[in-house]
Amino acid sequence: MSEGTAPLGLPAAAPAPASRRRPLVRGVGPRIGLAIVLALCAVALLAPLLGAGDPFAISLAEELAPPGPDHPLGTAENGVDVLAQLVHGARISLLVGVLATLVSAVVGTLAGTIGGYRGGAVDEVLVRVIDVLLAFPGILLAIFITSVLGPSLWNVIFALCATGWTGYARLARAQVLALRDLDFVHAARALGASTPRIVVRHLVPNLLGPVVVQATFGLPGAMLAEASLSFLGLGVPPGTPSWGALIDQGTQYLMIAPHVALFPGIAIALSVLGFNLLGDGLRDRLDPRRR
Repeated sequence: MSEGTAPLGLPAAAPAPASRRRPLVRGVGPRIGLAIVLALCAVALLAPLLGAGDPFAISLAEELAPPGPDHPLGTAENGVDVLAQLVHGARISLLVGVLATLVSAVVGTLAGTIGGYRGGAVDEVLVRVIDVLLAFPGILLAIFITSVLGPSLWNVIFALCATGWTGYARLARAQVLALRDLDFVHAARALGASTPRIVVRHLVPNLLGPVVVQATFGLPGAMLAEASLSFLGLGVPPGTPSWGALIDQGTQYLMIAPHVALFPGIAIALSVLGFNLLGDGLRDRLDPRRR
């Protein structure tokens, strides 16, 4: 009898279940993206402990100094250390990105779920509001809002949320339109479940995968929008470490001190690349059609 063959008259043993779980992301690209995102989060959270220096320290004698032993990435106006500005600016960029994405995802998912499930006039109003907001480019509407409200961290977050929720609402509505006629929703309704319970307990959990993937792509967009607003002087208040403000400052000295704009530009590009690579991996992991 060969090894692994069951004796006559006895059923063959079922194969042992795999003990290893599938990793969250697979492939070189998504893992590189995950490493970049984790590094960015570590820099933002541990900024005071990294020894990058004081981002507000002024040294007029070292103004616009090139990279060297004392200042690895050089200095900007008034001798401010570029590395310290980058490290502390990562906190602002990530804070704006996370809060704007989180608020947009929650508001948009709930609005799209309710509109898609209820249908009728509620859904019609939601669709029309989304169409009106999408008629304007998001960054232009954010520029208008921040120019009216003034430069402020919370005004930037509000401006990005004012248009950012529409993408999540459209995604959630499309998913709910496909889910609301399935058997488990009919069963919950037949058992007397209320609309809020059906939405929260049965529909929203089925939307988490697509929403998480959408948020992974939306977060770098929010970070890039914050940098754009700060570049235009409409973002965080003057003097606050910001990658966009540092690029704006560096454009004045491109010929004599290109490092001032170069390094924050690289930081923004790497952050956007990291989140996009991670989003690609999560999409492949969470979308059953791609498994």
